[in-house]
Amino acid sequence: MTDILSVRALAFDVFGTVVDWRSAVIRDGEELSRKKGIEVDWAAFADEWRGRYAPSMDRVRQGEIHWANLDALHRASLEELLEEFGIEGLAEDEKDYLNKVWHRLDPWPDSVPGLARLRERYIITTLSNGNVALLTDIAKWAGLPWDLILSAELVHHYKPDPETYLMVSGLLNLRPEQVMLVAAHPSDLRHAQENGLRAAYVPRPLEWGPEGEAEEPDPLFDLVAEDFVDLAGKLGA
Repeated sequence: MTDILSVRALAFDVFGTVVDWRSAVIRDGEELSRKKGIEVDWAAFADEWRGRYAPSMDRVRQGEIHWANLDALHRASLEELLEEFGIEGLAEDEKDYLNKVWHRLDPWPDSVPGLARLRERYIITTLSNGNVALLTDIAKWAGLPWDLILSAELVHHYKPDPETYLMVSGLLNLRPEQVMLVAAHPSDLRHAQENGLRAAYVPRPLEWGPEGEAEEPDPLFDLVAEDFVDLAGKLGA
């Protein structure tokens, strides 16, 4: 295991790692069904919406479209999904409210207590593709005690572009190896390591629902923890 005593800041992936996006989309979708009298498989809808996340950002990263923040990309995907799922008759304000479900995501049970402990010893920040307004709203909704909110929006680069990972050390006047990414997604962690950051894997098998499974950890990761409270213990917080 790599020496982690020099780590000063913990940067957290947010969707799936800190908060449960799938349950929130299903919850708000089911409420919409009750209100509008429509039948929709909201679990499938949630999975399809999330499935368009990376491809939509790749279009920005590859220069196919100009910079657009995640709210805009989510909205474009939502318009496609409403048509594909045969959902009709939504007013613009109803579409806006549904799109902003991504601002109303609940934390995993260990997220707030774990972050509170980690904050006593480390700088804790987001390192997310979510835009600043979105991440701020999630923090208020979920009670997340961040020291600061860092977003891909600040550098107009989405992960896994190097500019996004290196933003944290650059803004905090740290070396890359003094920053540890905490994420539930091994690919995110491997890209962070390629850019000199440390990596802590916290599997979230329920991210994709009750039948979900977490990926196996890479032996090159610096830490593997069951949840944020376990991570705090392993980091001496």
